[in-house]
Amino acid sequence: MNDAFTKMFQQMMESSQEMVRAFNPALENMQVKGFEQFFPTMSKDMMEMWFGKTFNREGLDAKTRLLVTIAALTVLGAQAEPQLKLTVRHALEAGATQREIAEVIWQMSMFGGLPAMQKALEIAQSVFGEIEEKDA
Repeated sequence: MNDAFTKMFQQMMESSQEMVRAFNPALENMQVKGFEQFFPTMSKDMMEMWFGKTFNREGLDAKTRLLVTIAALTVLGAQAEPQLKLTVRHALEAGATQREIAEVIWQMSMFGGLPAMQKALEIAQSVFGEIEEKDA
């Protein structure tokens, strides 16, 4: 990151903290961990509209786009944990199976390495567990 971007990002974080403090002072020291849970999973139809073939008729469907995104986030490693959790949830909603998600992550071991693959599998399994608990 360059200095201008770092400064802008710091200002955004400070502004966000001020907003949170104004909305609810108890959230002032909120940790980013678990932040992805604030965003609801979109319905399959909405994801298809936004990410699938509605605007890109000759392109990929939402499920495929989300699986590709999981691949990219896996290669990025642990720095993308909140984004990976959210994308796994979206992919499941778009019709991907747990096995397909695991296969995509496994395939990325060739590009991101075994530690990145293992971390991504742990993250995906935690999402699978959260969903199973919620459905129980």
